[in-house]
Amino acid sequence: MADADRDRWNAAWREAPARGVSAFLEENAALLPSRGRVLDLAGGPGHDALWLAAKGLDVTLADVSDVALARARAEADARGLPLTTALRDVERLGPPPGPWDVVVCFFYLQRDLFPRWPSLLAQGGLLLFAQPTRTNLERHPKPGSRFLLEPGELATLVPAELEVLSLTEGWTPRDVHEARLVARRR
Repeated sequence: MADADRDRWNAAWREAPARGVSAFLEENAALLPSRGRVLDLAGGPGHDALWLAAKGLDVTLADVSDVALARARAEADARGLPLTTALRDVERLGPPPGPWDVVVCFFYLQRDLFPRWPSLLAQGGLLLFAQPTRTNLERHPKPGSRFLLEPGELATLVPAELEVLSLTEGWTPRDVHEARLVARRR
């Protein structure tokens, strides 16, 4: 990712209001282990990472924005939560190495990561992935088409080493058309 992209994300996270945990993550809370290593990939200011850390999981938040990571760190410190942050250009360097018991990747699309998910996950590890689809453009101008899945595309990206537990596509209560995946490494 170019410095211009990092600067753009830093500016965005400087201005963005704090928000709560993802409803998709909460909906799948029963599947999460009671302990283990979790990677929140491109998790911005850590709303999901902090929620996972509060559940007692060993969470690493990786993002390209140092502003987002500083916000997450400040919130973790204020709440007394352990949280590891990793400033990482995932597009260039890839995700931090596993194995991870859970990988959460919401609103970050890098198609060439899909064949790599199994090698990042521990045996039985979970992948939770959500990304808007092109259908989202019917109601919203952003994100742009470069960052959107085609309708039905997510099903074609899942590697055979992952067992699909849930694969859905549709409008969320937040009025975003998303493809959502929960998968387990076989």
